[in-house]
Amino acid sequence: MAKFELKLPKMGESVAEATITSWLKEVGDTIEADEAVLEIATDKVDSEVPSEVDGVLIEKLFEVDDVVQVGQTIAVIEIDGEDSSSSEAPKVEKIQETPAVAEVAKAVVAAKESIAPIVNSGERFYSPLVKNIARQEGIFQPELDGIPGTGKDGRVTKNDMLSYIENRGSQTLETPTASKAVEAPKATPIKATETKSKPAQVAASGDDEIVEMTRMGKLIAHHMVESVQTSAHVQSFIEADVTKIWNWRKKVKDEFFKREGENLTFTPIFMEAVAKALRDYPMMNISIQGDSIIKKKHINLGMAAALPDGNLIVPVIKDADQLNLVGMTKKVNDLAGRARNNALKPDDIQGGTYTVTNVGTFGSIMGTPIINQPQVGILALGAIRKVPAVVETAEGDFIGIRYRMFMSHSYDHRVVNGALGGQFVKAVKDYLEAWDSDREI
Repeated sequence: MAKFELKLPKMGESVAEATITSWLKEVGDTIEADEAVLEIATDKVDSEVPSEVDGVLIEKLFEVDDVVQVGQTIAVIEIDGEDSSSSEAPKVEKIQETPAVAEVAKAVVAAKESIAPIVNSGERFYSPLVKNIARQEGIFQPELDGIPGTGKDGRVTKNDMLSYIENRGSQTLETPTASKAVEAPKATPIKATETKSKPAQVAASGDDEIVEMTRMGKLIAHHMVESVQTSAHVQSFIEADVTKIWNWRKKVKDEFFKREGENLTFTPIFMEAVAKALRDYPMMNISIQGDSIIKKKHINLGMAAALPDGNLIVPVIKDADQLNLVGMTKKVNDLAGRARNNALKPDDIQGGTYTVTNVGTFGSIMGTPIINQPQVGILALGAIRKVPAVVETAEGDFIGIRYRMFMSHSYDHRVVNGALGGQFVKAVKDYLEAWDSDREI
């Protein structure tokens, strides 16, 4: 019998890790090819990991709530035939050690042997990943037991460890007696100007209710904070008159539904205008990599959509500038429907180059959205309002009732200046206001 290593597959260009949410198979279970073995969650979508082979599950290398890197072996499956996991180890030229290096190596080994291993204490469970981080950072059992956990049942997660390590230098910790064989290096004093600000501690009274954030909520919170820390957010606002679009849609929507079997909403109309504007201003359809700018060949529009729990996800309309209005409508309705039913696939949310979010759905007339990394811009569509406005005609100006809405454009000021940011959103406005009232569907 041979062994096959089941690895975490690549799930998109920006997805590097996933959290195991549940095991669908237990050790000893028979598995068929393409049968799901476990469920995982990334910061974008939930998914299943299928087996590539027929066999029997003989080992699980991670537990529920553990974080696994793409390419890591998750489980071992026993199969017929030759061992698929065996491979000749690469030959490495041995470097001759000097006496000084050898002495240091012996001291490190002795120090490691003198440190008590990390164990699960009471009801507190530590995943292999957390234990490994603790060993690498010299965090011993008493110190680890004092780290607050935000995972399920109070477990310490990878993010808890990284956050603790980042702020570790400013904390006063009691050195465990088990580590006396190794003298920890003295921390360099942090100057007042270098001290990082920390969120104020909030005290809950007896009348307050404490609600645990959902896993998706935690991931979204982390993603939003990371975006604000990465991009220099600047906003431009503009108001568009969409009276022609309002009246045109009202005239054709019933016929459109009878012919196409799809509801014609405002979203695909707005998406069409954004795609055209991105074609006119390709420097809005970019990403930053270090000190380089990557100009995207394809215009892939992200469309913020609501999940059943109220959180938002951003499925992507690939090559949006190549779609006509019927194709755009079908794509928008399909992605929105599958988002509501938690039926999106990992590929549905990958590869976006620019994002549109409709804050008007919630009654807001404008907003200042946070950029969806690694993009450099996001457009918020406000609620359409019926308002009195000045209408210019050949016979003169007059006051009329018009349908108008605000658009809020957030962009990364590291690479997008105010002129480009303003010109782009102005182009979207111009396309909307130039709508052909006699357009056929």
